[in-house]
Amino acid sequence: MTSSSRNGSGPIVWAAIIAVTCLLLQVFQKMLWLVVPFLLALILYYILYPTMQYLVYRGLSRAAAAGGTIVLFLAAFIVGAALMVPWLATHMVDIQASVEPYLAGGLRLLERSLQALEQSWSMLADAHLAATAMEKFQHSAGSAAEHIEPVAMGVAAWMPSLLLAPFLAFFFLKDGLRFKRFLARAVPNAFFERTLYLLHEVDQTLRAYFTGLMKLTVLDTFTLAAGLWLLGFPGALALGLICAVLAWIPYVGSVLGGLVVVLVAATDFPAQPSMAYWAIALFIVVRLLDDFVYMPLTVGKSLHMHPLVTVLMIFAGGAVAGISGLMLVLPVLGVVMVCGETIGKVVTDARLMARHRHAKLLRRKQASIDLQV
Repeated sequence: MTSSSRNGSGPIVWAAIIAVTCLLLQVFQKMLWLVVPFLLALILYYILYPTMQYLVYRGLSRAAAAGGTIVLFLAAFIVGAALMVPWLATHMVDIQASVEPYLAGGLRLLERSLQALEQSWSMLADAHLAATAMEKFQHSAGSAAEHIEPVAMGVAAWMPSLLLAPFLAFFFLKDGLRFKRFLARAVPNAFFERTLYLLHEVDQTLRAYFTGLMKLTVLDTFTLAAGLWLLGFPGALALGLICAVLAWIPYVGSVLGGLVVVLVAATDFPAQPSMAYWAIALFIVVRLLDDFVYMPLTVGKSLHMHPLVTVLMIFAGGAVAGISGLMLVLPVLGVVMVCGETIGKVVTDARLMARHRHAKLLRRKQASIDLQV
């Protein structure tokens, strides 16, 4: 939908769009066991669709092409899992044991920074800022370490529901067109063209959002990896990927990613506190690139949202549905925006409504034509 057409939406339509988006976020928060696999299935659908389309062009039926595509994906996934699981099983204890040293390194960096502030500001020294803050942070760090195992168990509990993703993706690939025809048949003939346009726009919005998110992840990964490599961080590419994936959660994810890198800098470079400050500066630069370069070229370009609406709805999504609301608000808002604006244009289109009323009148006359005497 072009920007000119979207400017025709009035405040009533936008109020309805925002209200429906918030309501859906509340509903989805209660159904995360289904919403998360559904979103993963959509991502798989848009990633695997070119492969299925290629097989269809080679002469296979849509069902056979969908099945073959899913089989290829599952084979690749199983091979990757077979290679990764032994490594994870071997290093899981090391990974768990390495958390505490990184937390301790971060606390040491924080203590040095607070002590430096106390030396510069006598008021902070009189308040014993460093000692008070360190006592509280050390208690919190100990609690975090104790909760690592429950978090891991929670992630493991989610695994069965995630297995729904390839199952759903197969039916999206196989029966996607049938579902669209099913929806189109339920719409009055006067609105048929608008319905086809709506379905196309919803599909394009979701496709552009998820493919844009993948492009944004790649850009963030390589930008962060390049910056961390230049600073001399070990495992720069892995750190960049972790931070880019965490950035899927707006704002909160970027802060968590920056915290991870700062902890690594404080632990691996204990004698160089400037490395942590350089890492913070790098994240600020990448955040600016995200907001003004990467996001408009990827996700923002696909949804055509005003930046003010985007920021406000991200905060609203967090307030309504927490972390899940932060992650879901943009795709949900994009779909509801397309649906709401299309429905608003249909309802306010005098010509379409007149056609619909005339069609209903003709059907009533046709139904009673043999009853007339």
